[in-house]
Amino acid sequence: MKKVLLYNIMDDEEIAIKEWLKTHPDVEVDSNKVTLNPDTVDLAKGYDGISTEQDNLIDDPIVYQKLHEFGIKQITLRITGYDTINLDLATQNQLKVTNVPAYSPRSVSEMVLAQTMWLLRHLHVAQSREQSYNFTWEGLQAREIHDLTVGIIGAGKIGSEVARIFKALGATVIAADPIHRPELNSILDYVDHETVYKEADIVTTHTPLLESTYHLFDESVFKKMKPSAIFINASRGGVVYTPALIAALQNHEITAAGLDTIEGEANIFSDDFSEKPFENDYLKTILTLPNAIITPHIGFYTDNAIRNMVDISMKDMLTIINGGTSEHELN
Repeated sequence: MKKVLLYNIMDDEEIAIKEWLKTHPDVEVDSNKVTLNPDTVDLAKGYDGISTEQDNLIDDPIVYQKLHEFGIKQITLRITGYDTINLDLATQNQLKVTNVPAYSPRSVSEMVLAQTMWLLRHLHVAQSREQSYNFTWEGLQAREIHDLTVGIIGAGKIGSEVARIFKALGATVIAADPIHRPELNSILDYVDHETVYKEADIVTTHTPLLESTYHLFDESVFKKMKPSAIFINASRGGVVYTPALIAALQNHEITAAGLDTIEGEANIFSDDFSEKPFENDYLKTILTLPNAIITPHIGFYTDNAIRNMVDISMKDMLTIINGGTSEHELN
């Protein structure tokens, strides 16, 4: 019987794990609610494999060294983003790292639609007024989505789902991506980044956080967008240089922004700070802006996504433990 440990488990994941175990009685699964770090890595001793879901950086060499000493062959992430992992240290310690590249592309694409329509129809303004019993119409006239162009940076699994949703609503869809997928030819037109920035009424990004995409959206990019443009980020916080975004919103270089992620969100999102302080000046500023909305990285958070996160990560973990190769290996 294989024995695996899941770090930082969410309550909803426990339900999915119980369902998974019904068809895998030969696997023993233990879990905890702590992140993988130098203080908790010893918990993995005696297990065949581990998995984690966290925003905290795992950058201390001792974590990787100890996992190797314990005989563990992998680190399985139950999320898409893998910028928390030092892939070089993992490779040096013979640890294969996997992620779940698309636990539910539909879940994130529906969040993009929700934020876009909330901003496009000025619902954030109407809601704010109504709290003071102001039900006037001034400034609430909206544009209709079928008259607009949606520009996608990164038309992979999630970006292509975003394209399908907006195309179904009648919008013109353009996308910048180095990979041109023939199955999307009837849905979108491939263009370069500059064209997306200049022509799109809605700009939404779905790129991974890499060295090449770090702070991709900087001051120069926001200045290229239409003053009427809406910007959506449901990918990774580091893709956006946040001071530049804040300036663009304050100076009305773009109309509005919808964010499901932000730089420095680790240890903040998914926690309750209603009665305690948190440290992220960018987030504090954005929360005060009348033309920005932010959600705590919940774009993925649907029943289907949680089930897929568990099922795919457990399959990858067992595959590597048993000497196989996962299609989701990152190193």
